[in-house]
Amino acid sequence: MDWFVRAFIKSSLVWLATGVTLGLAMAVYPPLAVYRVAHLHLNLLGFVAQMIYGVSLHVVPRFFGQPIVHRRLAEAQFWLAQPGLALLTAGFVLRVPGVRGAEAMIIAGAAASALAAYFFVLNLWTTISASPMRAVTARGHSVPIAPQRD
Repeated sequence: MDWFVRAFIKSSLVWLATGVTLGLAMAVYPPLAVYRVAHLHLNLLGFVAQMIYGVSLHVVPRFFGQPIVHRRLAEAQFWLAQPGLALLTAGFVLRVPGVRGAEAMIIAGAAASALAAYFFVLNLWTTISASPMRAVTARGHSVPIAPQRD
């Protein structure tokens, strides 16, 4: 298993624990609900997206019989996604009391998170397109799965 697959899965668990902790704090002390946007991003971009990244980068290449085409892109994706989410959620938290620079943190974090997602899409797309897999027709004939050209 690639290191970045394990790292995405482990990081997703850390983000889940962080998001759940913030959610619990908001439930126990309702005034903390002002941090619900941070809570949402911790759970969706942190837990859900990181888990999808990790599992997909491991499973999809195996489905298509094609190793990841751009391993370094997957590594860069990991190193963009983690600080991107940290900056984004910190910016959301610091925006509540009006801390200067919070908006810049949100923008930088969102840009890094989006770039990581684009890397993911590009990497899986090219991996699937490079696949030697063949489709089987209704009559049992094997035909190559050709990438569709626009």
